[in-house]
Amino acid sequence: MINFNQDFIEMFLGVVRKYMQIRGGLSQKDLAEKVNVGISTMSRFLNQKTKEVDPQLIASIVAFLNIPLHEMIDFVEEDSTQTFKKLVGFYKGGFAADEPKEEQDEIESLEEGLDDNQTRTKTSANIKGVKMTFGEEQGVKGVPPLTIRDKLNTLSPRQKGFLTDFLDLDMEGRDLIVDIGNSMFRYFKQQRNAEF
Repeated sequence: MINFNQDFIEMFLGVVRKYMQIRGGLSQKDLAEKVNVGISTMSRFLNQKTKEVDPQLIASIVAFLNIPLHEMIDFVEEDSTQTFKKLVGFYKGGFAADEPKEEQDEIESLEEGLDDNQTRTKTSANIKGVKMTFGEEQGVKGVPPLTIRDKLNTLSPRQKGFLTDFLDLDMEGRDLIVDIGNSMFRYFKQQRNAEF
């Protein structure tokens, strides 16, 4: 959970407006479209008409406007700073600024290993009673399948928020959601296969 200091919200909104001007004189509508939220949601947020402050919305605004974190550090509670940096890094599609180089290399090599374009063989595994296949061709012939990073970039802010909440859970909580999700994945795969 990311906590914000409500005493500094006015200061934060001033910083947002400043960077809206710096980044090309963006209107509320422009910013709403760029961060994939409704215009009325953005207007309510910028005019302080919302009851709760949405961390995903704030992180997506900070990421899109490329606001330096030192300009808003008073707004983010001290115990939430690292989590907020990671969330902003996630929305930027890059890595958090303080992430070690070897950890970045490890994630990049994992992404390359999971890249469907690099998979040469088809194999399957039985995970908790669910048969999963890996390496099979997906998509239209002649069109390369999306990489993991491309797939993450297609998520909506709401879906990214779910992913962030999922990653914040302990191992047992993640396993529970995966167990529930497996049934749903099987259902959607059956529906997709039935259409063809």
